[in-house]
Amino acid sequence: MSKRDYYEILGVSKGADEGEIKKAYRKLAIKFHPDKNPDDKSAEEKFKEAAEAYDVLSDPQKRSRYDQFGHAGVDGQGFGGGGMNMDDIFSQFGDIFGSAFGGAFGGGFGGGGRRRARRKGSDLRVKMKLTLAEMVNGVEKKIKVNKSVVAKGVDFKTCTTCNGTGQTVRITNTVLGQMQMATTCGTCSGSGQIIGNRPPGVDANGTKKKETVITINIPPGVEEGMQLNMQGNGNEIPGGIPGDLLIQIEAIEHEELERHGSDIHFDLHISFIDAALGTSVEVPLVDGKARIKIEPGTQSGKTLRLKGKGVPEINGYGRGDQLINIQVWTPNKLSKEERSILESLKDSENFKPNAKEAKGFFQRMKEHFS
Repeated sequence: MSKRDYYEILGVSKGADEGEIKKAYRKLAIKFHPDKNPDDKSAEEKFKEAAEAYDVLSDPQKRSRYDQFGHAGVDGQGFGGGGMNMDDIFSQFGDIFGSAFGGAFGGGFGGGGRRRARRKGSDLRVKMKLTLAEMVNGVEKKIKVNKSVVAKGVDFKTCTTCNGTGQTVRITNTVLGQMQMATTCGTCSGSGQIIGNRPPGVDANGTKKKETVITINIPPGVEEGMQLNMQGNGNEIPGGIPGDLLIQIEAIEHEELERHGSDIHFDLHISFIDAALGTSVEVPLVDGKARIKIEPGTQSGKTLRLKGKGVPEINGYGRGDQLINIQVWTPNKLSKEERSILESLKDSENFKPNAKEAKGFFQRMKEHFS
């Protein structure tokens, strides 16, 4: 089933500012909060849907990618990649609710009526170089990453510093009376647990390094500089959720073709004779070749368009074109016979430039973008 538009989910316009988006999300989250709708699966799904929309639209970079590429531009970027659970939402967005639900809007109950946020493992970052064909058509890649995984045989016990709450409370006396301050436990880093038994080769966090093969499906239409996110494929952490695998896309330069956005450009060099008489030539495409016709009298700078032979839009709507830029080549060395023939044609009216027929640069640009 296709996803609903994030702006539609929150009920805001595409020009909504940060405050409007936050207000709209808070209203929906309180309405569909599980504490108000116990055992209501429909409300739970709407609660998650609103959190996913807020996760993207509240982040300027994610919102920009979403506005440009739609869901495909942010799938895998945080909650948008699936695998979302209530603890993730409570942990990341609980602070915007203030005292709603008794100040206990969080994930994972600890002590004192508070909920303890689940920790998240660190992210892994890799660079992936792709050919133009792979970026146009999409591709499946397998890569090896050395990541931290929760080790077998590790035993955990309740942290004695915070008694499993993940927080330590400090009380100080001030002129206004006693003040209570809660901070993340420094012994267990907020997990509420510490390692009991640690086998050889396991670090202080209860993890060890393991080489893992990960399959990455690159969607058609990605471009250089784009970052893909595979949620849950990063470093693991005991008692928490895994980090993410961030894939930075880099382009391998093509020998003949050049990409500009969703269009592909090719410079076709033809002789003066072929330009004057007309001909047909074979040009390279991303996939294969195509034969095109050069009309008699073709001018240098003319652009031919092959519809739909460019790059597909990553959001699945439409595809760019391949543009053939004609460059008429002028010989710089002539034999005596060639020079004699050309000089005999020098005064012919057909060989004199016609400014009215020739299209200028701005006219060609206008036709290109029309």
